[in-house]
Amino acid sequence: MITEHFTALSEALGRLGSAAPTIDRWGRHLATVLGSGGRLLAAGNGGSAAEAQHLTGELVGRYLHDRPPFSAIALHADTSAGTAIVNDYGEQELFARQVQAHGRAGDVLVLLSTSGRSQNVCAAAKVAHEEGLTTWAMTGPLPNNLAALCDDTIAVEAESTATVQEAHLAIVHTLCAVFDRAIGVEGMVA
Repeated sequence: MITEHFTALSEALGRLGSAAPTIDRWGRHLATVLGSGGRLLAAGNGGSAAEAQHLTGELVGRYLHDRPPFSAIALHADTSAGTAIVNDYGEQELFARQVQAHGRAGDVLVLLSTSGRSQNVCAAAKVAHEEGLTTWAMTGPLPNNLAALCDDTIAVEAESTATVQEAHLAIVHTLCAVFDRAIGVEGMVA
C-alpha cells in the first residue's frame, strides 16, 4: 500500500512536467497583479482548502526568501463570514459572495477542487468572470466543470484524491518559486 501510494504520486508528478509553462505564466502574471496592488483570492473545500490557505500563507508571509507581503486571501478562512453566508444564502454561495466582496477586476482567483465538481467553487468561478477576475483552477482529471469555467487549468491526472492534493501542493510551491523569481527576490537571504 505504501509503495503503491508513492508510485502513484511519482507518476502524477512526472506528468506535471507538461504544466511547467502554465505554472511559469501564472507566476509571472501573479507578480504583475500583486506587484501593482492587486490581490489573489483562493478557495477550496477540505484538503483543497488547506492547499488554498497554504498558497495565501506563502504570499502574505514568504516562500523561501524574505520579501514584502502581498495581498492574498483564503476565502474559507473567515469562519464568521462563511457560516453567515452559508446560513443566509446557502452553501453554494460560500465563495461566490466573498469574491463579490473582495475581488476587483484584474485580481486573480485560484480555485482548487480534486473533483472539479464542487458547486461552491464553480459558483465562485462564474461570479469572478462577471467581476472581471482572472480564474485559475487546480483540479483532478479532466474533463470537469471547474476547468470548463476557468480561464486556465492545471489538471492532475491521478485516481486518488490524496495524490491529486499532494500534487497540488507541489504546484503551489513551484508557483511561489516562479513568483519570487519574477519579483526579483530569488537570491535574497532568508
